[in-house]
Amino acid sequence: MKFIRWLLGRLILFFDWLFSPRGIERSPELQKEVDTQTAALMLYQYPACPFCVKVRRAMKRQSLHIETRDALRDLHARQELLEGGGELKVPCLRIRDAQEKDRWLYESADIVHYLEQRFAA
Repeated sequence: MKFIRWLLGRLILFFDWLFSPRGIERSPELQKEVDTQTAALMLYQYPACPFCVKVRRAMKRQSLHIETRDALRDLHARQELLEGGGELKVPCLRIRDAQEKDRWLYESADIVHYLEQRFAA
């Protein structure tokens, strides 16, 4: 069973690489503004999780540079996710507001919807 999961994970990563979406092009000034806004976001994810791949592809389509943390292999990231979000469930987007308060958004569809709404071209 472990081998099958490993193989499926590698296939997911291969097809994600093979059919990688193109990002939108913004002016350098606008992209810098978007990058400033995305500095307050962090995605907790597993590399081969299909739902995490869905979110990362949405980020790439919108040319969003959001820091990702591997909650599978990085014990510190896993602990942050558990303490902050309350669940060890990925994908999870940590949204830090201007008052340094964190909001934790789970579910890939909700995360993609949030990103599309906030960073609409």
